[in-house]
Amino acid sequence: MSVLVYVENWDGHFKKASFELVSYAAQLAEMTGTEPVALSIGRVEESELRKLGRHGIGQVIRVEDERLAHLDTRAYTRVISEVADVVKASAVVLAHNVTGKALAPRLSVRLKAGLVTAVTGLPKSINPFTVVKKSFSGKAFALAEIRTEKQILTLAQNSFKLVEKEIQVVITGFDPASTGAVSTHVREVFRQTGKILLTDADIVVSGGRGMKSPDNWGPLEELASLLGAATACSRPVSDEGWRPHEEHTGQTGKIIAPTLYIAVGISGAIQHLAGVSSSKFIVAINPDRDAPIFEAADYGIVGDAQKVLPALIEAVKEAKGA
Repeated sequence: MSVLVYVENWDGHFKKASFELVSYAAQLAEMTGTEPVALSIGRVEESELRKLGRHGIGQVIRVEDERLAHLDTRAYTRVISEVADVVKASAVVLAHNVTGKALAPRLSVRLKAGLVTAVTGLPKSINPFTVVKKSFSGKAFALAEIRTEKQILTLAQNSFKLVEKEIQVVITGFDPASTGAVSTHVREVFRQTGKILLTDADIVVSGGRGMKSPDNWGPLEELASLLGAATACSRPVSDEGWRPHEEHTGQTGKIIAPTLYIAVGISGAIQHLAGVSSSKFIVAINPDRDAPIFEAADYGIVGDAQKVLPALIEAVKEAKGA
């Protein structure tokens, strides 16, 4: 028996979220008395695959069929299901991101396995299998019990710490029988250049209506530049045309999980918090001490953004010796 973890790669490289996922799967396997197995689909160098061994994964299965170079949910589901059967997986773990949320329901049906999404930690109980998950857009937590023989879990980002446990990795190639199911053919890929992608950023500086005008965004952009951060905004700001729609974060925008999220002039409506609640640390700057954002923030500054931002910029410059 094993715990199978699907590890997504980005242009042949794994991100922090990937190692967080692997750490979780290794700990879950130890807890259930099974073996952790990682599955990589796509072209990834062996040196990159071996990094998974730093977090307790001893076996890595690699699928490098060119027809699977781009995500096709039907084909990927069949490949993961094939591997799950081969390694006798009692649990399959995926990231709670766009890819994981697309694959998990399909896998649940195909493997006849119970599914819990947005899991925040290891099981509270193995028999019955009970886990804690986020609910109500991250405003609450629920205990979910899986009664099927197999389990499918998606792990909420920034909910499990990296666990260092380096072991020797055995990498095995796998030739799935189901690649004929590929129905999507990607002809060209156009990537945004010249700025940090919001969904990839480790630090995000975001502005809301408290910025008062699109003309006041200069200090916020300067702070983001100094921190090597991406810029974002709340929905009212993008609706007003102050900032481009691709910067909109929230329930109806982009869901992000950076290490640091700085919310400037954002009140913190539940729809916005739903998109940023997985951030490891939230810093809020708002003149209203009763703003809901302070309930979610780890650190808060009560004050006018136009006065606080220049002070923050100077502090960052001083710290960096700039």
